[in-house]
Amino acid sequence: MVPMTTVSLFFHPVFRDGAFTANDPEVRAYALQKAMRAMDLGAELGAKIFVLWGGREGVETDACRRADDAIKHLREAVNYLCEYNIDRKYGFKLAMESKPNEPRGDIYMATTGHYLGFIATLNHPEMVGVNPEVAHEQMAGLNFLHGVAQAWEAGKLFHIDLNDQMPGRFDQDLRFGSVNIKAAFWLVKFLEDVGYQGPRHFDAHAYRTEDYDGVMDFARGCMRNYLIFKEKAGRWNSDREIQAILKEVGWQSNGTPKLGAYSKKGAAALLAHSFDKDAIMKKSLPYERLDQLTIDVLTGVR
Repeated sequence: MVPMTTVSLFFHPVFRDGAFTANDPEVRAYALQKAMRAMDLGAELGAKIFVLWGGREGVETDACRRADDAIKHLREAVNYLCEYNIDRKYGFKLAMESKPNEPRGDIYMATTGHYLGFIATLNHPEMVGVNPEVAHEQMAGLNFLHGVAQAWEAGKLFHIDLNDQMPGRFDQDLRFGSVNIKAAFWLVKFLEDVGYQGPRHFDAHAYRTEDYDGVMDFARGCMRNYLIFKEKAGRWNSDREIQAILKEVGWQSNGTPKLGAYSKKGAAALLAHSFDKDAIMKKSLPYERLDQLTIDVLTGVR
C-alpha cells in the first residue's frame, strides 16, 4: 500500500476566498507555505502521494475575479509545488481532486475531466494526476466510471476515493456500495480488470447515529462491499452466456478493413470498401439481456 498525505486549504476562514486562487496574494503565499510544510511532514512519514482538494477554489459570484486569472494562479501554485518536490527529492506524485460545488457555489475544477485538461498545461505533467471521488462526480450527475476510465487510460489515476452518494444531494460520503450498487460494481470490476495497483481510499463517514461499534461496522462494510463486488466481477467475467454476448456484439465480418495506425494503404482500403448497412443492422445487440444477467449476478440468483 502506498501512503498518502494531504493538506487542508479549505477549513480555516482565511481561505474563504480560495487558497491558490484567492485574490489576496498573501493568502496564496500562505496556502503554498502550508502545502509545502504538509509535504515535508508527509515525506518524513513515508508518503508518496500528495492529494490536493481545492474545496475553496471557486466563487459564489464571478464578479470577484476573471476565471482565467484563477486558473493561472492555480497553475503557478501547482508548478511551484512540483519544483519543491524535485528540489527536496521527495518523489511525490500529486493527485488533484475535483468537485463541482460545496462549500463554494461553483468550484473551478468541477470534474476529473477538467483536471485532466489542466494537467496537460503544467511544467511537470508527468508528476501530476488525479484523485477521483465517487460522490463528487455523482454530484455533477456524471458517470463516475467513465471519468475513472479516462484518467486510467491517460496514465493519471494516482489515487481514488471510494464512497457513495444519492443523486441530487450535497456531498454525503456514504458507505461505499450502499446506494448505487450497480455503479459500484462496474467501478470495482474496472479497477480489478485493468489491474489498478494504487490506493483504494474510503473517504466516507458512518451515520451520525453510530457509536464506536457502529463506526467499526461502517468501516468493515466499506471493505466488505468492495470485496463482494470483486467476487461478483469474477463471476461476471467467467459467465459463459455473458461472454458469448460480448463476443457476438464485437464480431466483425470477413472482408471488413481492420483499423489501426494510419497508413496510405489502409486508408485506401477503407475508402474502397462497400459497407452493407442493412446487414450491419441485422446484427443483434442484446444489451437488455446483458444488463439483466448483470442484475442476476449481483443479486445472487445466477
